[in-house]
Amino acid sequence: MVRLILDQKGLVMPAHRRLIAAGLFATGTALFAFQSLALAEGETPKPSRVPPAEVVGEPVSCINLAQIRDSQVRDSKTIDFMMAGGKVFRNELPQQCGTLGFDRAFTYSTSLTQLCNVDIITVLQNVGGGLNRGASCGLGQFTPVKLIKQPKAK
Repeated sequence: MVRLILDQKGLVMPAHRRLIAAGLFATGTALFAFQSLALAEGETPKPSRVPPAEVVGEPVSCINLAQIRDSQVRDSKTIDFMMAGGKVFRNELPQQCGTLGFDRAFTYSTSLTQLCNVDIITVLQNVGGGLNRGASCGLGQFTPVKLIKQPKAK
């Protein structure tokens, strides 16, 4: 005998399908809950793509746009700005910024001659050979650093 139960919308759902749905939900919830435990116990963390750096001055709120020579996205939260004269400013975003670490490209818009910690960057995603706008994120303070060269692993 198949017993029919009405769901919230008044639709008929057989009891055995409800049991299957409940079991799938419980399994998914358990897997999600125990995922962090498995990662904490079994896996070693991936090495960081953020090169070590020595802080060489006080953080500043803005950097001069005309002085920026290059920017290197290190991960979804860290960008190094290479400046004229060899200076490097590291910006640690206050929060993870979507796929920034994967796409490694961003754009910004400012009406000033400076890029500041109140400005917003937007991730550029390469989709099918074209660029799409992704997540938008706020910048942090710009900290002057000296990148520490790591010996190459053999």
